[in-house]
Amino acid sequence: MKRNKVNPGASKTQRSVQRSVFSWEGDTLILNILGKPNAKQDAIGKIKGHQLKVSVTATPCDGKATDHIVRFLAREFGAPISNIEVVFGRMSVNKQLRIKAPKRLPAVIEQQELIASR
Repeated sequence: MKRNKVNPGASKTQRSVQRSVFSWEGDTLILNILGKPNAKQDAIGKIKGHQLKVSVTATPCDGKATDHIVRFLAREFGAPISNIEVVFGRMSVNKQLRIKAPKRLPAVIEQQELIASR
């Protein structure tokens, strides 16, 4: 049986984020992303497992698709680009982002918040 490796130095919040699409740390949204480069259009898709699918038109070359995802999500969340940090996955489709003080939430996140609050 395979086990997921857990970073022993990671906080409880950081470890639990791996099991959900998003969590909050104060006013910072921690979001797990499944990136899809070379898409026909930029779009926030459905939840796939523990990740939110985000499609972008950029090519996956030297982190350009990740940069494009950050710019796209900055517009979608109403946050400046400087408020978005790529925690891991800059050169991978599996990413984790920290979005400080988002002004708005996409519908898929709002729906998940409603389900979680019940």
